[in-house]
Amino acid sequence: MTKPVAASGVTRRIGLQRLFLLGGLLSFSQQKAWAGRQLEEPLVDSVRTALSSAISNSAPPIPEFQDTESRLNYLRWLGAMSERLKKKKPEWDVRREFLQTVWYESKRAGLDVSLVLGLIQVESNFRKFAVSSVGARGYMQVMPFWTRVLGDGDAGKLFHMQTNLRFGCVILRHYLERERGDMFLALGRYNGSRGKAPYPNAVMANKRLWDWAG
Repeated sequence: MTKPVAASGVTRRIGLQRLFLLGGLLSFSQQKAWAGRQLEEPLVDSVRTALSSAISNSAPPIPEFQDTESRLNYLRWLGAMSERLKKKKPEWDVRREFLQTVWYESKRAGLDVSLVLGLIQVESNFRKFAVSSVGARGYMQVMPFWTRVLGDGDAGKLFHMQTNLRFGCVILRHYLERERGDMFLALGRYNGSRGKAPYPNAVMANKRLWDWAG
């Protein structure tokens, strides 16, 4: 009977490398599975008009404040979020512009900023040029059909930071209103998995990473 040969150090290392590679691929595939699956659906004219108006508003994403305390509170938030985002976006100017735009577009759509940051982390892990297996694009993984519904059909614009964040925030607000304020169902609709828990739970878990007491 032939005795089994003990694995050499090289063989063990190769086996471990394959195991780590497999783990990385599984992790990556799980992350991609979240990415934007909004379903194309007919919109009544009133909704289409409201969304188109929101998207076409070209006001620059510059926060405005009614008083000094509000501005100071924003600057404290910006500093705190900048530290948390540093590993994802090492350059200060890029980080500042991104956070300022997320803050502006979230407030504009009446959304919690930490919720939007949590959604971005789940959808794209803060990658500007992320593309999912179904073609969703950018930070908030917006499906290209929305550019036909609400814009000029140029899906390439979804890689523009402000355009992507504005589309994503307006779409989420639209879903939230359709679901009468039910965030669980709205997030599910955003992901194309309405009524299922994994995606809303993932977004809310990541939201907690960006909560700020102020």
